[in-house]
Amino acid sequence: MASFLALMLEYWPQVLSGLGNTLLLAAVISVTGLAGGVAVFYLAISGGPLRRRLTEGYISFFIGTPLIVLLFLMYYGLPQWGLKLTPFTVAVIGFTLNVAAYNARYLMTAFRGLDPDELQAARAQGFSDLQVFQLVILPQVLRLSVPALTNQVILNLKDSSIAFLIQYAEFFAQMQDLAIRSFRFLDAYLVAGAVYLALVSVVVVAARWLERRYVLPGVRRAR
Repeated sequence: MASFLALMLEYWPQVLSGLGNTLLLAAVISVTGLAGGVAVFYLAISGGPLRRRLTEGYISFFIGTPLIVLLFLMYYGLPQWGLKLTPFTVAVIGFTLNVAAYNARYLMTAFRGLDPDELQAARAQGFSDLQVFQLVILPQVLRLSVPALTNQVILNLKDSSIAFLIQYAEFFAQMQDLAIRSFRFLDAYLVAGAVYLALVSVVVVAARWLERRYVLPGVRRAR
């Protein structure tokens, strides 16, 4: 292991670049996935039966479809139609569509726990549907969904490792390359696992702080 760590230091610029790409992708898809989830959630509760069926179909499709299939379809399939996207663009689009579906489902679950009388009271005071959503519904469902949403961020960080399969130069891709160069596969994967564990641990600590700070009183927190 000591000799492998020495070799890793030799290739440190590439490893560090890969780690930066991993953090960038995880951060971007966490933000875009949340924004997309809020948008899908709004469409699901603000429209008629047809819109609700369409949004439910969107959620079911992207939750039920393996993410790697979606990434491969865009990265390897679209060029056959003359559309070639960069690995980062494909990863952001694919992950965003997938993560937005999960986040919308979390928000829908939280929405079902709201008091209908509170929403009726807001409308009775003259609030428009958009104002009710912005001022009453969204703040509450976000707070109710903090445990699920923060767990999704953790999943985003871990799942970002599959982006190396579409040639995105993230951390695991660099460790894989280092393993091939050195033939030290066990050492490379142990180090990669330790790094991911450290990163996830940081996110977990931050997530638990958010839960303590923002979860509504009386809501049972995830352990």
